[in-house]
Amino acid sequence: MARNILKSSLENASFNIVFQIFCRGITFLLNAFVIRHVGEEVLGVMNVRLLLLESMILFLSREPFFKACLTNSVNHNWAQVINLLWLTIPICVFISTLFTYIWLFTLTTTEQLPHYYTFAVLAVAISCIIYLLSLNIQLISSAFLFVKFKIIVDTSTIGFRTLIFISIILYRPENALLAFGIAQLAAMIFHTLAHYIYFYWYIQKLNNERLKLKKHEENDEMIINSGDNGFPFKSVKEFLPCQLQNKDSHFNENLTVLTWSFFRQSILMQILTEGERIIMTILPILTFAEQGSYDIVNNLGSLAARFIFRPIEDSAYFYFTQMIERDSSLNNQHPEKVRESVNVLKHLLSTVTSVGLVILVFGQSYSSTLLWLYGGTKLTAPLPVLLMRAHCLAVLLLGINGVTECYTNATADSKHINKSNFIMIYQSITFLLASYIFAMWLGPVGFILGNCVNMSLRIYHSIKFINRRHLDNDYKPLSGLVPKPIFSGCLTASAIVTTISQMYLIPDQKFFHVLIGLLMFFIVIVAWIYEHSELVEMGVKKWQERKIQRQQIKID
Repeated sequence: MARNILKSSLENASFNIVFQIFCRGITFLLNAFVIRHVGEEVLGVMNVRLLLLESMILFLSREPFFKACLTNSVNHNWAQVINLLWLTIPICVFISTLFTYIWLFTLTTTEQLPHYYTFAVLAVAISCIIYLLSLNIQLISSAFLFVKFKIIVDTSTIGFRTLIFISIILYRPENALLAFGIAQLAAMIFHTLAHYIYFYWYIQKLNNERLKLKKHEENDEMIINSGDNGFPFKSVKEFLPCQLQNKDSHFNENLTVLTWSFFRQSILMQILTEGERIIMTILPILTFAEQGSYDIVNNLGSLAARFIFRPIEDSAYFYFTQMIERDSSLNNQHPEKVRESVNVLKHLLSTVTSVGLVILVFGQSYSSTLLWLYGGTKLTAPLPVLLMRAHCLAVLLLGINGVTECYTNATADSKHINKSNFIMIYQSITFLLASYIFAMWLGPVGFILGNCVNMSLRIYHSIKFINRRHLDNDYKPLSGLVPKPIFSGCLTASAIVTTISQMYLIPDQKFFHVLIGLLMFFIVIVAWIYEHSELVEMGVKKWQERKIQRQQIKID
């Protein structure tokens, strides 16, 4: 499969950033809508309890299979991959049944649950099963770089679900959870059907082209391979298990072992990722209203992580899996691929560290202003402001952890992943204990501090792996974690100036406080561009090349 992996990964990242912006915009508007029409209690149930249920089911059912089967997709026996992916359905049914029972009959609460809570829980569980019916096609669209299709379908699904939810709420605001459940089911049915319908059309189109080119077989093969990226499927039936010709066993042994390794890791990863929601759900430390308020501030404080870091991580994971072999030393691999991957890792670390530091510095002085702009005086109380400031530190650690852990998971062999699973047990226990102790002591802020402990432990583990991976060569990808001197000096000056500005200009002179922040932000950005001129020039060059290619396509 002839592909430019780096170019496709960058394109995927750019589309995903736009998609994440759209999704978070919808979420913010939806949260404001729910608070005004229903209340914070229902928002807490939906955004903490129900979305945690969905996350638990999908992460444990989907993530291990998707990560394993995306590895080295060029050399896949697709019959074995399809067979393996269909195992997610019975696994999802079992996990959904188990968690549904827990959510309905085991979880305790000191408050009365809203109407239609049972229906909403069942709807989430069933929608997860429906979603996984198209997991095989989702993986194929990722492996063969159907980037625009993925973004269009995901965006349409979000819009469709939001439209149904709002329509019901406007008519029956007291039935918010009924609207949530109906919208969830309808959106997952739409998402699954869209995948099958599109690829039915795409395969029919390819088959027609193959028939037209059949007269010149040798030339046809060359054209098809360059035009359809070696797409091996000739019928939608081949997306079902045991359909493609397969002389080997039904499952690829290496992929099965790798999936099992990722599955054990996923359990721990889910605890580390959703620890605060798990504690909120299992232990009634916060009321539903407090959970709703925490979720609003948490979402606002995680803008950079969701808009920038997550798309970068997803695309970087795909890039590193295609460039670096898991079971081979770097000295035994293609030197150009190793060199390029090291440069990409170094630049990624430098970028996310710089973004995180900017957010940390400016967030201390502008958290109250941002909350005031978003939610008015209700969100400018001491607790929301303290939550936002703590989030700024969490965002920095989250960005660094995302890239380092992404490289580790993409390039480590099964032995190291199994070892990581063992280490993550201690990390999970430490994280949960820290979150619980801090939450009992500091309230909602404690969850953020516990998450910072979690991120720090994970970063340390990933850095150890990266250092060992490059021990036998002269590459230093972790040097990207160290900020440049001029950039650091400008950040320090900005921290001092904006702190003084907040002391003397807030709350009466917010406009001048914002102007000072914009000026210092501009100085910091100029300093960063000056010290990263090589990276900026490379980005501009890639953008110009892509613009020229688009113009040539239009002319042709």
